[in-house]
Amino acid sequence: MSWFPERQQRTWLHKLCAGILKTGPVPKHVAFIMDGNRRFAVKQSIDRAEGHLKGFDKLAETLDWCLDLGICEVTVYAFSIENFKRSKEEVQCLMEIARQKFARLMQEKEMIEKHGVCVRVLGNLSLLPLDVQQLIADVVNYSKHNDKAILNVCFAYTAQDDMSNAMKELALGVKAGDIRDSDISETLLEQCLYTSHSRPVDLLIRTSGEVRLSDFLLWESAYSCLVFVKVLWPEFSVWHLYGTILLYQRNHAQIQVARQNSDIERERLQRESDHKLVLEELAQTGPEHKVPGDSITLQEGVQKYADARRQRTDSFLESLNARRNEFLERLQPVQASAS
Repeated sequence: MSWFPERQQRTWLHKLCAGILKTGPVPKHVAFIMDGNRRFAVKQSIDRAEGHLKGFDKLAETLDWCLDLGICEVTVYAFSIENFKRSKEEVQCLMEIARQKFARLMQEKEMIEKHGVCVRVLGNLSLLPLDVQQLIADVVNYSKHNDKAILNVCFAYTAQDDMSNAMKELALGVKAGDIRDSDISETLLEQCLYTSHSRPVDLLIRTSGEVRLSDFLLWESAYSCLVFVKVLWPEFSVWHLYGTILLYQRNHAQIQVARQNSDIERERLQRESDHKLVLEELAQTGPEHKVPGDSITLQEGVQKYADARRQRTDSFLESLNARRNEFLERLQPVQASAS
């Protein structure tokens, strides 16, 4: 099935419900744990490969529903690092489906451009077969300048692995002298995650009735509306989506307050840290080098330190993003020569 199936005619009831939902706050970023493909296969007496294909068909359909509602960013949990522990046959099957679907996506370039979709693949891509890495690189590099809609495919991903890699990058940055250990904060760690260029996750949906996150977007979902739907992923319908958005709207005000309070607290802690470090630096210079103790001079010192910190961290993040982009760009010439 295509990533961009022909749009089905909406019934008057669909249009009515969608219109009503749009009068309230609609989530801009929705994440899906697409659980239940294997159980669906057992239920329908089909093999697992067919169950996974049905799951992909449902993804394509769901993306269309999201676009219709004005949801401009979708993140899906396509393949966990833990999935490598499944049987060799099933892992090979999933890799083959990935090959087919990413290759199909590159065959639909005109649709990518028409919808302005930016495709990002988030995860430890070095764990994947080289040809899959190359296909992913093609898709990501081709669509990276689009900005109307964003599809994040978490592949060879777990949140713990993501956070561990972010901490390693920070440690390397300190060791290289690019940043100071005092520069490390929740905000800086967040900017080192694979989702650093994404909006906050507003709504996270898991199908199949399981009530756990399975190591998916643990950091990003701290202030999200979580909805667990008792339906297998291939059986997920537009009505289930409408229901989850209604739950999001009922909790929207509390979520926004929690986010704002978190942002305020982060800013307060950062200001306190900058102030403390400036005072420590002044104390170490000795009495003969101390600036006059008026609040204006101290305030200027804190502002100067904050500006220098931002300059260090911005340069560090720019270098990190450049290295990640170069990893994907290096894969393309290999594919070109192989073809």
